[in-house]
Amino acid sequence: MAMHPLRKQRLIIVMIIVLGASLAAGLVFYALGENMNLFFSPTQIAEGKAPVDRKIRAGGMVKKGSVKRDPNSLRIEFVVTDFAAEVPVVYEGILPDMFSEGEGVVCHGTLNDEGVFVAIEVLAKHDENYMPPEVSEALDKSGYNDSQKQLPTSVLGD
Repeated sequence: MAMHPLRKQRLIIVMIIVLGASLAAGLVFYALGENMNLFFSPTQIAEGKAPVDRKIRAGGMVKKGSVKRDPNSLRIEFVVTDFAAEVPVVYEGILPDMFSEGEGVVCHGTLNDEGVFVAIEVLAKHDENYMPPEVSEALDKSGYNDSQKQLPTSVLGD
């Protein structure tokens, strides 16, 4: 029993639409997965949970005494800590006005093979009472008590 030509044509059109929609959905999900910036605390990075050479976000507090500026360029090195672990960060560019030692930051960039976070963007908290939620959660997990505003002296370098 042969299929009617009109019915066969409709079936082919429906199949092409389904295949096209599937291909489009697959490309959208792939693009979303590639552009997703996951947040990692210094402890998670130290434990090897962060992917190498993939865009991620890392955050914590800027360790006091760790900021080193290159006098001949815009290159800056500093250490981000959650008071349980530390991650060295390298950034080339102009830092936000609110950036300072002992304050919270979130960095966007990639982790290299040596365990150094190469930042392409550095965001600092915008007032003394605000802490990015991810940074606050990472500090809570490390045992830092924000209500006391007491930072371990071993971490701050005092």
